[in-house]
Amino acid sequence: MSTNELAPRKVPQVRTKYRRIVTDIPVPESIPILQKLRQFEPVSMSGQPPILWDRAEGIQVYDRWGNMWLDWSSGVLVTNAGHGHPKIRRAIQQQVEHGLLHNYCFPSEIRAQLTEALARVAPEGLKKVFLLTTGAEACECAIKLARTHGRKVGGDKKIAFVTFHNAFHGRTLGAQMAGGIPALKDWIVNLDKDFIQVPFPDGFRGPDTSFDGFLNALKQQGFTPDRIAGVMTETYQGGNASFAPPQYVQKLRAWCDEHKVLLAMDEVQAGFGRTGKLAGYQHYGIVPDLSTWGKGISSSLPISCVIGRADVMDLHPAGSMTSTHTGNPLCCAAALANIEIIEREGLVDRAARLGAILLSRLHAMKARHPQIGCVDGKGMVAAIACVKPGTTEPDADLAWAAVQESLFRGVLMFSPVGFGGGAIKICPPLSIPEDALAESLDVFEEAFASVVAHSEVA
Repeated sequence: MSTNELAPRKVPQVRTKYRRIVTDIPVPESIPILQKLRQFEPVSMSGQPPILWDRAEGIQVYDRWGNMWLDWSSGVLVTNAGHGHPKIRRAIQQQVEHGLLHNYCFPSEIRAQLTEALARVAPEGLKKVFLLTTGAEACECAIKLARTHGRKVGGDKKIAFVTFHNAFHGRTLGAQMAGGIPALKDWIVNLDKDFIQVPFPDGFRGPDTSFDGFLNALKQQGFTPDRIAGVMTETYQGGNASFAPPQYVQKLRAWCDEHKVLLAMDEVQAGFGRTGKLAGYQHYGIVPDLSTWGKGISSSLPISCVIGRADVMDLHPAGSMTSTHTGNPLCCAAALANIEIIEREGLVDRAARLGAILLSRLHAMKARHPQIGCVDGKGMVAAIACVKPGTTEPDADLAWAAVQESLFRGVLMFSPVGFGGGAIKICPPLSIPEDALAESLDVFEEAFASVVAHSEVA
């Protein structure tokens, strides 16, 4: 947070069914608290708009001073079922009252219930579930399993791990080495030479969408299939909601089968209905060997998992692949309630239906604004790439200005990682009413047009 970011700005008041702005932004009374966070937290935590969350319910976030934002962040793609869903809150409260808050790896009934529920919704062949805490932890586990499997089937040279340019798999050491954003891993210095990246075939920044592009990239870096243990890709690339062509992923699946390479799909952002399918990889018509899940798994508390083939998941003996907070009882209770809500309230189909409206509106925006280089997404996740007109060069300043202007008007977004900061991510809870989606799109279109006009005048 810079000094300028903490200077209150007078903004027009807003009072609608879904939005309310009645103070300067940031709220003057919130500044001492924001400054306290800046004093005691690392600077890295200050990258989001300076508003102080007090509570959140459904599709809205509230501060203590009467402001209410329509949330397009889902708390970074967590609250698929909405903030503070009553059934999730009740499940957590009941588990607290039951009296078990932590049990490490000692068996518990609620952990058994959740692993069974996750195995039930997973496709045939992926029936082992390892519960963890964060998405990065799940991705690290997938790397570990792929290398263990590679050495088993191909010896010590079969350890290379392939990921994609602009990929984001988390912030821990292994997850960042697997990531495809160089600026985020400069700190590592001595990168593992057997972590390699290839172009992501999004048709925009990765214009070659043929599978030959994958094969050529491996060849250029000197890697043959006998050296590769695993390939991991996000269902969609998190920075810009970009999907690969289905034929590409199907050919990748066949190539991995041919060469005894594990295919891992990172579902941390995409899973539990976000893309209009329960699992994002269902858009490709394939089944991976491993899948990593997080964020929307509970719509609330921190929990993640790896779901995979039994022969792979069982490679490590008892006690050698564990986690202190695996299957925390409160998190399990939240996740079980969340799965029930997603199924009973039809949130997957709802995301698909409303996603068509969302993407249609964004493509119409692109037709009006050369500052939008591409529009990507499926279901209730979408992104626009802000660029310098006539180029693919990201325009981070425009993206941030549009996020901030939307905030002033009562629509809350987060600033995503990747693509040089030029992406604007849109990911409201799957439960968003259709009229609320329409209203928030109206606000965003007006905010974007306003900052574009201002930049052109400047």
